[in-house]
Amino acid sequence: MKNLLLVSIAFLCLKSYSQKQSFPANVVFSNGIMATSKNSQNALDNYNIWKTNFVEACSNGRYRIKFDNSSETVSEGIGYGMLLSVYAADKTLFDGLWLYYKDNVNSNGVMNWKINGCSGINGVNGATDAELDAAFALIVADFQWASAGTINYKNDAKALITAIKTYEVEASTFVLKPGDQFGGSQLTNPSYFAPAYYRAFGSFTNDVSFWNSVAAKSYTVINNNLTQNNAVGGLVSDWCQESGAYSSLAGIYNNGGKGYTYDAARTPWRIAVDYVWYGNANAKVYAKKASDFVRVNLGGSSNIKDGYNQDGTLSGQWHNATFVGAFACAAMAGENQAHLDASYTDLNQLSEPNSYFNQTLKTLYMFLLTGNFYLPQNATLGTGDFQIEKSTVTLYPNPSADRFTVSAPEKSMISVISPQGKIISEQKTTSENTEINLANYSSGLYLIKITNDTKSITKKVILQ
Repeated sequence: MKNLLLVSIAFLCLKSYSQKQSFPANVVFSNGIMATSKNSQNALDNYNIWKTNFVEACSNGRYRIKFDNSSETVSEGIGYGMLLSVYAADKTLFDGLWLYYKDNVNSNGVMNWKINGCSGINGVNGATDAELDAAFALIVADFQWASAGTINYKNDAKALITAIKTYEVEASTFVLKPGDQFGGSQLTNPSYFAPAYYRAFGSFTNDVSFWNSVAAKSYTVINNNLTQNNAVGGLVSDWCQESGAYSSLAGIYNNGGKGYTYDAARTPWRIAVDYVWYGNANAKVYAKKASDFVRVNLGGSSNIKDGYNQDGTLSGQWHNATFVGAFACAAMAGENQAHLDASYTDLNQLSEPNSYFNQTLKTLYMFLLTGNFYLPQNATLGTGDFQIEKSTVTLYPNPSADRFTVSAPEKSMISVISPQGKIISEQKTTSENTEINLANYSSGLYLIKITNDTKSITKKVILQ
């Protein structure tokens, strides 16, 4: 009996630490292209370099990430570290980073952005990109290890997502604030925008309409910024207003936030994720612009430098992973295999092991490029969780002479019903936007029915 009890305890312990996805995952994305020479060993090598050089143990199972000043830690680094460790299936490190994050939160439940070593606040209040990365990493952790252990990843993820919604998205505009205590329509940071995460947040918390609106606003701000400032390719500015114009509140930042420098450089990576995970059309357009800037305007990845004005003129001087890797990720949507292959090789050959920012971002980029930065199954709406009445379902243009675009959650069934009441087509959505072509049908009033399980919404459209 005693032996049976010991075996049972051992089994339960083993079960609590089981994981869904080992590393490497080697996912092949259904959207975009992947480098011919991609190799997860490259991602693992960079992870080990990053972990050796920037991870430091604190007491009581906590870990921190060393910043440029190695005696300091910033919340951004904790968020990056949580992403890397959860995808690397490194549970001990992930848990320690999350506990460190929670040890240093403010009254809104978000981490104070700068800490002295293992303890001691040096910069108060939140930086939104850290919260976004940490919240999404918790979703992946819930997928990886479930939430029945000492840390309830699911509940923690939902609590942090609620804090982001409450304190880091501007009320009524859906503009992402750069922190819980500042910014909004008059000051935002496009490189923080993570529309792929927003879609996952909506699914995970059954709050699709809100988070789809935040995602849509991200593209509105980016496109406003590119148009307002006659930008070349995808060269967004580091900081801007909702209108896309430069902000007078950005005076404390490099060149008033007007250039494509070390903030903006992350934008192509974050937007590329929305394309390879969700096939989002806006993401593809932006990522291809960014990739084509390098391929056409610069003549290839090897010519990338660390800073540009929005008109495409050079402001930087160094060739480093922060810029090269983000553009390499954009090339996954760029439709040019040779350029992506060359970009991957360029990034892989860069060696900056002692640079916090360059090495950290290089590793994150490598995870995406090799199929190890993926959308977990618990971040998509299953049939049983689908709530069509809470989802954003739009249809445009209406009326139309031939084609309609239906914007609805993935894995919905779209049925087209003729004026005579017959179903003339049915298709399952594979991305947010689905085109319906009625060019071969006579004019009249048609019904578009969007269904998932037993729930549905019907829209009327006029074919002219």
